[in-house]
Amino acid sequence: MSTIKVDVVSAEQSLFQGEAKFVVLPGESGEIGVLPGHTPLITRIRPGTVKIVMPDDTEELIFVAGGLLEIQPHHVTVLSDTAIRADDLDEAKAEQARQRAEETLRNTKDKADMAVVQAELEMLVAQAAAARRLRKVSSH
Repeated sequence: MSTIKVDVVSAEQSLFQGEAKFVVLPGESGEIGVLPGHTPLITRIRPGTVKIVMPDDTEELIFVAGGLLEIQPHHVTVLSDTAIRADDLDEAKAEQARQRAEETLRNTKDKADMAVVQAELEMLVAQAAAARRLRKVSSH
C-alpha cells in the first residue's frame, strides 16, 4: 500500500509527523484531498480540520487556524500559526473567546484593528464548529 509523509507544524510545536494513506484539508476554495503521488501544489488553507487517514484506517484530526500547505508527490507539509489536536479542542472556551472578539469588534473604530479582530473571530468560529463536529462524531 502506498503512503504519503505528513507533517503538521504550528508556531509552537510539531503536532504530527508520520505516514498516511489520505489527507483532507480545508482549502480556500473547498476541501483538498491528497493521495500519494499528488501533483505538487502550494496554497493557503482556511481555518478548519485537517483529517489524516493512517495506514491502519484510524484518523488523526487537527484543527488549524489557516496557514500554508505544500504538497509534493510523497510529502504533505501544513504550516499554521495555530494548530490544536482535535481531542484538545474546547468548544465552550472557543465560544467564550468568540463572544469577546465580537464585543471587541463592535467597540473598535480603527480599520486595521477591525481586520485583525475579524480574522480572529473567523478562526474562533471555525474552531468551535470543529469541536462541535468532533463531539458529534465521537458520540455516535
